[in-house]
This record gives sequence, C-alpha cells and structure tokens, in this order.
Amino acid sequence: MTKTTKPNTAQLEERLLTEEEIRAMGDDEYMNPAQLAFFRNRLQELEKELLKNAGETTEHLRETVLVPDPADRATIEEEHALELRTRDRERKLLKKVQQSIQSIDAGEYGWCEETGEPIGIPRLIARPTATLSLEAQQRRELKQKLYGD
Repeated sequence: MTKTTKPNTAQLEERLLTEEEIRAMGDDEYMNPAQLAFFRNRLQELEKELLKNAGETTEHLRETVLVPDPADRATIEEEHALELRTRDRERKLLKKVQQSIQSIDAGEYGWCEETGEPIGIPRLIARPTATLSLEAQQRRELKQKLYGD
C-alpha cells in the first residue's frame, strides 16, 4: 500500500493548477508562485483571444460588400457598428488584462488597490482583472450611484 502525499509547491509550479486546487488552498498560500502562474496563464489566454478577435474584425470590415438595396446596406452598417462597439469594449478589457499581467510582474497582483487587503481567489477566478476587493468595489459603486462620476 502506498502513502499518498500532498504535492508540495515546487511540484505544483511545474504544472498549472486547476480552479479546484486553487480554491482548496489555504489563506496562508495566497498568491504563491503556483497561483500567480495560474492567473498569468489565464490572463495571457484572454489576451490572445482578444487580439485574435480584433484581427478578425479588421478583416471582416475590409470585406465590405456593396449592395444596392438601402435596407440591406443599413443592416450591414448596423452590424458593423455593433461589431465596432464590441471591439471597443474588448480594447478596454485588453488594457486591463495587460495591466494585470504587469501587476503580476510587479508582485502586486491579487491585492486591493484601495485597502491593501487580498482580493480573494473566488473573485479573481470570476474576474481576473479585478483590482479591488469585493467590499471596496461595492463602496465605489455606491459612491458613484449616489454622487455620480
């Protein structure tokens, strides 16, 4: 009979962790190298996807088809406008993704910009570009709601 042992951090760094493994880690292991590698990989994959979408949009917009019917032309223009709005949102997200990767490099990833407290693994898994803890984000949104921007 063999004894099963919990893998140490060095073993975990060799491969990327799963979400379940990261959620199972204790608070004392918050933002260890294995977790940072997981989030760096997730952010880099998101960055690649956003850049690929931007390239596809560029190609799609170059393939402009001239149609004589004004209704068809209006539909095509509306589709292009919708696609451009989507890419604009993705452009803003891309900037946040790149800033998050830089914060991993600087050793600041996973910590609230306002309070310095941990953002939390569940929040970072749901939104890897988060820069505020849930409480700080709620305070900010409430302030914006009450006082405007």
